[in-house]
Amino acid sequence: MRGKIVVVAASLFVFSCASLLSAGETEQDIVNRYLKKVEAKHARKISWFAANFTLNRINRHNDYNDFATYSSNHFTNTTIPWLGEAKSFGVDLGLVFGKRFAWSLGGEYWLKLGMNQTGSFDYAPPAGSPTVVTDLVSEIKVYGISSSIQYYLYNSPSKLDLLNNFAVRVGGSIGYYQASWDVWNEYQNLNLATSTPTGGNTAFKASAPSFALNVGVDYPLSFFNMALGVDLSYLYLNFNNVAWYNALNQEVIATYDGTPEGRVDLGLSGIRGKVEVKRYFKW
Repeated sequence: MRGKIVVVAASLFVFSCASLLSAGETEQDIVNRYLKKVEAKHARKISWFAANFTLNRINRHNDYNDFATYSSNHFTNTTIPWLGEAKSFGVDLGLVFGKRFAWSLGGEYWLKLGMNQTGSFDYAPPAGSPTVVTDLVSEIKVYGISSSIQYYLYNSPSKLDLLNNFAVRVGGSIGYYQASWDVWNEYQNLNLATSTPTGGNTAFKASAPSFALNVGVDYPLSFFNMALGVDLSYLYLNFNNVAWYNALNQEVIATYDGTPEGRVDLGLSGIRGKVEVKRYFKW
């Protein structure tokens, strides 16, 4: 009886293999398919590491540009340019979960915004005597971290062959950023405690959360599980309460009209275009 069972099982196995082969599938195809299934079971996670470059088009209507126009009126031989475009570099580490979702954590550093001019510039501040500025600086440094969720609308990465075709995704992110703004030393700031405009400045600083929505595509490259990603997004990033504090812990601000109501907030929101190179791996 036991021998009959073994014979029947062997016959069924041979019959199934013959059926597969008769359908045009070779023995090697069967082995490859089996190995892929085994690999998929062992490769439990898909991740990537990415390096990116981003070009930001900052909204033209912002307090800094009003400040630049206001301050330029007090120079006779130069002007302070508006903020227009900003460039940044960053890195991300991502993880695919579920079938279509991915989470990533990253950071970025913005190249300096504003201007730094060396020379002799005639400055007549609203309060105080005319003077000559030899180091006309108005530079903003920005850096931060962010966390993103992406949803793949088309062709999400798989455990078998990672990213094997053109992919489309949408998503959003939240972040936290720091800003530091260096202004020429002779600039007439405003002490909120005393309502007195004075020169002598240290860096104005602030921090702020960020929010972004994006649409992006990924295209696989033909080596080392690499892919090229392109994103278009809108970033909301506005630094409020930009200030520095003197030895008496009094708040000192920059203004675009010389009054507390004209306090300069650093609005860096705008449309962004990002290009990134990703390397996928599974573990």
